Amino acid sequence: MPGGFRVDVGLPGHRVRHVLHTYDADALGRLGRELTAPGTWIKVSGDPAEFWAALPDGWAMGTAGYLMSVRFRAEPVRPPAPYTVQVDTEPGGAVVVATVRDGAGGTAAWGRLAPAGEFGIVDKVETEPAHRRRGLGRVLMRTLAARAAAGGLRTGILVATDDGRALYRTLGWVVRSDVPAAYRPEVHPG
Repeated sequence: MPGGFRVDVGLPGHRVRHVLHTYDADALGRLGRELTAPGTWIKVSGDPAEFWAALPDGWAMGTAGYLMSVRFRAEPVRPPAPYTVQVDTEPGGAVVVATVRDGAGGTAAWGRLAPAGEFGIVDKVETEPAHRRRGLGRVLMRTLAARAAAGGLRTGILVATDDGRALYRTLGWVVRSDVPAAYRPEVHPG
């Protein structure tokens, strides 16, 4: 796709995602008219007002985010007791999954890192509600950064929520752009 890429997400309400890093109002309007399947999303790096002005009717506003980046550094990481960190790779060996486990071996937090050239894309970072406010997000992000740096990845990229943005800023991540989102709603028989 010119100016971006397509991701087959495959989730209810979020079947396909089109992410645009470069676009103009005409191209976005054309894409918005062509993409009619329910569960289709469009996300862009740019001005939210311009994004919404270019889209035709039929699109609903999605949760906005923030494109952020950082220079990866390898720093020592120690989770607080009784937590441990497990790092695995998905089949194929490219995507790294870091999981923080509690004292009973349950999942407390997790996140993923995928290489894209010299960039590392951080995604699906989450801490279970019962384990929040214990520094696990910081442990997780430093673990992923260390793994990225060891693998030769220089720059980290992610799209943060409002809550995530605050944490990532304390770790040196910088906001580069707003990321507005829109989707075609799925109609559920009721």
